[in-house]
Amino acid sequence: MEKLNTAKDITSQLWAMANELRGNMDASEFRNYILGFMFYRYLSEHQEQYLLNQKVVEPAAGQSLNDAYRSEAVGDDLKDYQEDISKALGYAIDPEYTWDSIRDKVNNDEIRPSDYQEMFDAFNRNAAINPNASSDFREVFADVNLGNTRLGASTTARAKALNGVVKLIDQFDYNDASGHDIIGDVYEYLIAEFAGNSGKKAGEFYTPHEVSVVLSRLATLGAAESGQFTVYDPTMGSGSLLLTVQNELKNGHQRGRVKFHGQELNTTTYNLARMNLMMHGVDYQNMDLRNADTLEGDWPDGEVNGVDHPRSFDAVVANPPYSANWDNNDNKMKDPRFKGYKKLAPKSKADYAFVLHGLYHLNATGRMAIVLPHGVLFRGAAEGMIRQAIIENNYLDAVIGMPASLFYSTSIPTVILVFKKNRKTKDILFIDASNDFEKGKKQNRLREQDIEKIISTYQARKNVDKYAHVASLDEIKENDYNLNIPRYVDTFEEEAPIDIADVKRQISDIDQQLAEVEMQFAAMESELVETEQNDK
Repeated sequence: MEKLNTAKDITSQLWAMANELRGNMDASEFRNYILGFMFYRYLSEHQEQYLLNQKVVEPAAGQSLNDAYRSEAVGDDLKDYQEDISKALGYAIDPEYTWDSIRDKVNNDEIRPSDYQEMFDAFNRNAAINPNASSDFREVFADVNLGNTRLGASTTARAKALNGVVKLIDQFDYNDASGHDIIGDVYEYLIAEFAGNSGKKAGEFYTPHEVSVVLSRLATLGAAESGQFTVYDPTMGSGSLLLTVQNELKNGHQRGRVKFHGQELNTTTYNLARMNLMMHGVDYQNMDLRNADTLEGDWPDGEVNGVDHPRSFDAVVANPPYSANWDNNDNKMKDPRFKGYKKLAPKSKADYAFVLHGLYHLNATGRMAIVLPHGVLFRGAAEGMIRQAIIENNYLDAVIGMPASLFYSTSIPTVILVFKKNRKTKDILFIDASNDFEKGKKQNRLREQDIEKIISTYQARKNVDKYAHVASLDEIKENDYNLNIPRYVDTFEEEAPIDIADVKRQISDIDQQLAEVEMQFAAMESELVETEQNDK
């Protein structure tokens, strides 16, 4: 709790100060500078720990590690240091551009406007040294636009604004009272703050934490307590959902316990995800992230030279864009992800395309949990045929109706679908959790008791009056494979019967009281004496 409270306190201060610093710049635009420089500080300090712990650099008495590094990594020796650091960390920061060096230049008014560009250029050059990690660090700072005129009208003005960002990021000690590094938690809270101020754009990069917890708990139920656990998010946004899976998995924070896979179409958001995972201590060797269109080209693996080689995972989690457009040309029917389901998802509603992609990459013993709009439950035509095929394959395990206004990007109520491939029964669990939430000014939120109720009901898999129903396959067929939740969970509350005799008595009492008041008023009126205008 101390760790979380400290992270929240730091975030609140950072957020307030960042809002003053950004001036008229939009919060979603200024986000890239705050989060980018915070990540750079993290990488630099992470490198510093490596140099110290592995005794790559040994400072003399009274000498700082950074000064020792600057004095030793010079001339021809610099290349040796770059290769050594890159081999261990996947990246390398030269002595001239460490966070300490940049901060000292800023504080001593020695920074040049060109220093920031040279800093990032040097980082990109060094990111190519280790071929195994180059994709993880290449262009990770591409969204820190140093030439943005909204940052400042001149090069000098922009440099001054960046100096302010450096000073802001540097003034906080990102450790809790126990000395634990909490920069990753601060980063995560900041992402949520930026999401709250980004309107509909927030849906592109952030899933509210409480929703992520529900998805993650559903996806990790029954997972082994040891061994490597693989998780895949085909629309990963800023990576928060992947990290929540790690948090909810038993022993999830053991080194190497979780192998993360994710794909994201938006390059800026993809960069956020890379930063987010690394700042939470995920080694580049344990993450495989990609910037590409999930539906257009299958990944990871999939069909290679006409042979189907899909990589499958212990858990698939997703909060894809709802009812998005996609290219559903007829050639997609040959794609092994879609060809077994008779139809393709409609051009203007890619929801089932994401479902089938996730199913294709789910292993035989794993679970998939995905958030979608309610329309996937009852829309007909092609979607109806796909839905029927999924049910007949016995992949759909549960349908969970969620409250409205949980997301920044939409106020519509959503549904979580849970899938398994090794199901022993052919029933489907329906849960109506739409009425359990805490109302907020902008968004509603799930409370811990709401989340626990969903998970415990899913595990118990029993009928709960006005909340859950286990529907047989025959029931599903009788409803023509329509999964609309009210068909299975009756939440109707009957009004209390009206006692007509009692209502008549109440009316009689009111009539009697009215008659008495009228008599009293008439008596008072008769006692009134008219006053002449000239009376004194």
